[in-house]
Amino acid sequence: MSEYNNNYYAADATRVFFRSVYTYMFGALAISGILAYVVGTNLDYFSKLFIAADGGISITFWVVIFSPLLISIAIQWGVERFSMGTLTLLFIAYSALMGLSLSTIFIAFPMGDIIRTFFVSAGAFGGMAFLGYTTKVDLTKFGSLLYMLLIGMIIASIVNMFTKSGEFDFIISCIGVFVFTGLTAYQMQQLKAVSQQGLSGERMQKMSLIGGLQLYILFINLFLSLLRLLGGRD
Repeated sequence: MSEYNNNYYAADATRVFFRSVYTYMFGALAISGILAYVVGTNLDYFSKLFIAADGGISITFWVVIFSPLLISIAIQWGVERFSMGTLTLLFIAYSALMGLSLSTIFIAFPMGDIIRTFFVSAGAFGGMAFLGYTTKVDLTKFGSLLYMLLIGMIIASIVNMFTKSGEFDFIISCIGVFVFTGLTAYQMQQLKAVSQQGLSGERMQKMSLIGGLQLYILFINLFLSLLRLLGGRD
């Protein structure tokens, strides 16, 4: 009976943890999606935010593009140092800034392609998340390899910002789909292990926020990689 109770409470703790993780993830997606749509489908809003008086790109654009990286680093660094309230505010700010940066996809791609790619991404993400949660195979080495590929992708993407090669962008996008789907499975396995550590209170909330942020980042990057492959530019 004691073993049964232990298993029951462990399973219940895992459900509570993942419920919180997905609440943060879907909350971030909602914030980003609403802001991206509102700004991206209104050229007046978009121009005021991102176009300078001389017709070039405004400083706001660069702030919006690079601030999420700094905020994500601050969240990871401050998980043991910041209060839950501070981490939540940073999380909301991250989601909002990502939404503003994602508004550009409504300028570059037809609405139909964006919607179709979103559902394809959701299906791929959900399948890999389920695989990562249920598999008995240790994905640690696989995850380490994928993170090395991710670093290479980031470097290649920076180089391609200057070379502007369509073929190179296609290759990066293909690798991106593989990397981000694989990392989804790996991250789900890691989060499952975290959920079984007997977390409670603020510690559990902090770790679920970090988990929600990680899954949100993976989903957004998978979506963008697929959109570059499947979307037809306007």
